[in-house]
Amino acid sequence: MTLPPVPRYIPAPRTKEDLEYADLAFIDLSKASTAEGRAELAIQVRDAVKEHGFFYVINHGWTQEQNDRIFDIADVPFSQVSDEEKKEYEADILGTASYQGYKLRQYWHIDAGVHDQIEHYNLLRDVNKKQHPKAIRPLLPEIDAFAKHNHFDILFPILRLIAVGMELPEDTFVNNHRFDAPGETWVRFMKYFPRSEEDEEKTNQVWLKGHTDSGTITILWSQPVTSLQILSKDGKWRFVKHIDNALVINTGDALEFLSGGYYKPTIHRVVQPPKDQRGYPRLGTFYFAMPDDEVKLAPLKDSPVLQRVGVDLSRFKDAEDTPTMEEWRKGRTRAYGKSTLKKVGNVEEEHINGVLMRHYN
Repeated sequence: MTLPPVPRYIPAPRTKEDLEYADLAFIDLSKASTAEGRAELAIQVRDAVKEHGFFYVINHGWTQEQNDRIFDIADVPFSQVSDEEKKEYEADILGTASYQGYKLRQYWHIDAGVHDQIEHYNLLRDVNKKQHPKAIRPLLPEIDAFAKHNHFDILFPILRLIAVGMELPEDTFVNNHRFDAPGETWVRFMKYFPRSEEDEEKTNQVWLKGHTDSGTITILWSQPVTSLQILSKDGKWRFVKHIDNALVINTGDALEFLSGGYYKPTIHRVVQPPKDQRGYPRLGTFYFAMPDDEVKLAPLKDSPVLQRVGVDLSRFKDAEDTPTMEEWRKGRTRAYGKSTLKKVGNVEEEHINGVLMRHYN
């Protein structure tokens, strides 16, 4: 097969600095093909999510060569599209509560009057539902294959493992993450650009403040710029280490709601890279998975696990006014980086759909 030519993306070299890394579990997804393997992996995923909310996935079905190619493609929306054309495809985030298209730089407020230096380009999982910039159009078949691989070969197996961990039927979560259903599960290409020293000082080197993701599962394709940190249970921020051709998986708000608080999302942030990686951009490739829009984010009380341990009501009401996924994602999308936050110590708070949200700077 002859692939459309795109410039080769050369990532930053690995950091050689001595950093404190989170001790995350490795999930070998190749074992998910058998019932015995799924039973073993379900325990590992359950423990990994409850301990850290993050874990690595290996043997996910793509080669390092395919991985390199998708990062070449991921850079095209930023390096091969003019600023004028980017504006044509800019998302109306406040108006539509959707990231579809470009989120351009300096849209989010970080701290002390400093705005972000992050661009991302978002494609719905059905990549053909919307027109795209000219440079991206020849690459849509490959991006479509990438979306489907993430959805069917990575997301679905993980959702089955999570369901087994709650002693629910395997397809409980798969059935409300339909590929062709109304919703906004994304392929996201995201690029962080270096900032001035003045901005670094004003924000205490935070590029994206501590937050949780709004969906169920986020799939991040590991890349070498070491900036991602998670807030550990002991209150320390620890880096997530780059592993070649591995995936970094984290859980989000929607899974917390559906699991009645049994699976809690982990606060994570992005900070200035270590000294030997400063000056390099940070290119990321993601798959942000959300339940179908009409899904009520209410605890799945049929879970024998929840019947034993109970439902945690600390973050959400166990009531009829539980938001749908559409209501939750739109509230989060409109508010993020734009709302006025109430400072409580080192934490900033706001309420979205009646749910208390915290941001950590």
